[in-house]
Amino acid sequence: MSGGRGDICLTILLHLLLCLVIFYTVYYMIGSICHGAFRLDTFDGLIPFEFKIEPSYSNPKYLVSLLSMELTYFTSSLLFAALLKQWVWDYAITVTLIHVILTSLVMGEFPLVWQWWVALGSGLFLMICNGQLVTYFACNDFSSSALDSF
Repeated sequence: MSGGRGDICLTILLHLLLCLVIFYTVYYMIGSICHGAFRLDTFDGLIPFEFKIEPSYSNPKYLVSLLSMELTYFTSSLLFAALLKQWVWDYAITVTLIHVILTSLVMGEFPLVWQWWVALGSGLFLMICNGQLVTYFACNDFSSSALDSF
């Protein structure tokens, strides 16, 4: 035997680490593009963790934060699907839970802004739906009769 469970756990941890790297890399890339598009003076390095911005559609910093979050979840779903080819929903939920924990640690308090939670929840929903659809249509082997196993 070659470890079995240990190999599976190592693979899961490696995939989780890669998903986290993808998520935060995409977040900073999209955040910097949005900062440039909205012509904000300074780039806030805390953009993935910032939830204290005044939620108003007339506030460009809030719009950058909101767009960055939603576009990150959308883009990450496609990259997660390419990497994982299955179980995207599981990794999406886990990455989001880790993101909430890291946000609380970085900002020094638990996020209580309901607009942030709505944006996070809609981004997670978008990530799960897109990721699962991509894996179903792009990674599904239609030659095997998976439905016959039911």
